[in-house]
Amino acid sequence: MRSRPFYDVVAALARLGVGIVFMAHGWQKIEAGITATGRTFDGLGVPLPTAAAVYSAFVELLGGAALIVGLGLPVTGALLFLDMAGAFVFVHADQGLFMVDEGAARNGYELVLALGMASLVFAAGGGGRLTLDQWVIGKRLRGAAADDDEDDAASFVESLRQAELKPPKKPRRTPKPRASDPPAVTEPSATEPSATEPPATQNKPAEDPGGDDVLVAGRRKASRHRRSSTTQPIKPPAGDDKTSP
Repeated sequence: MRSRPFYDVVAALARLGVGIVFMAHGWQKIEAGITATGRTFDGLGVPLPTAAAVYSAFVELLGGAALIVGLGLPVTGALLFLDMAGAFVFVHADQGLFMVDEGAARNGYELVLALGMASLVFAAGGGGRLTLDQWVIGKRLRGAAADDDEDDAASFVESLRQAELKPPKKPRRTPKPRASDPPAVTEPSATEPSATEPPATQNKPAEDPGGDDVLVAGRRKASRHRRSSTTQPIKPPAGDDKTSP
């Protein structure tokens, strides 16, 4: 299984090789002249030959350099792929695969096909991490992370400062009752007798069936007057012992 650093090194070498080829073809067109390159494209049947000559010359030269350093790879790879796609369709498609076959120049499409597919791979993110894009993006991400850390620290310090400056909450005082306020209604407790209960449920001395006994503290006692009247006879007073006729 390949490791990530090994892949990054291989991708950088691939970008270097493809970029050198593109730069060489672009410099060749510029050295020959844009006008002469346009006439050549016109003879090959390329539409808008002058514009096509300008596009291919500068895209191949500058795009090859951008591939080497790894700058704007999605855009650079897409532009180079379009350049090779146009060369394939308008110049090399009907010439066969090989550029040289049986000792004769055939001007086949093998080179533009390889360069176009490599450019497409780089546009899709296959350029590795050893690129200028990764360095710029990583620097921005590190800066953004540092700014976020500073903002978090500043907000934490500010929250502590606000907590120190904030006065403590005073206890809430209950308002004093006024003379004009209605009296508070309290519920009767379980131990107190309710006003709705009949008087019979409250503590009341029980009446004696005979009329003389009184129930005191749960114990029934007879009155002394009744006990004395039932146990001793009534004697007449002295001096009044007379017989009736």
